[in-house]
Amino acid sequence: MGLGGCIILIAVGAILTFATDWHIQGVNLDLVGIILMAVGLIGVATFSGIARRRRVVVPPTTPVVEEEPHHHHHDGYTNGYGV
Repeated sequence: MGLGGCIILIAVGAILTFATDWHIQGVNLDLVGIILMAVGLIGVATFSGIARRRRVVVPPTTPVVEEEPHHHHHDGYTNGYGV
């Protein structure tokens, strides 16, 4: 389940808890909504922890060798590109 699914769980749980007045025999919709919001929050925390670990950049193991700049010898003639 991705971040979007976690946000949907939180939204559905909030709707069941705060925006409905349905009464279903044997089901407490307020409790179901709170459980859905809690599961969504746990999912967001888990997803952000995993995403934070993926963003860690490991420096390259081989050194980067920069080449010396090329020196152009100008004898008065160009190849049409100013070089």
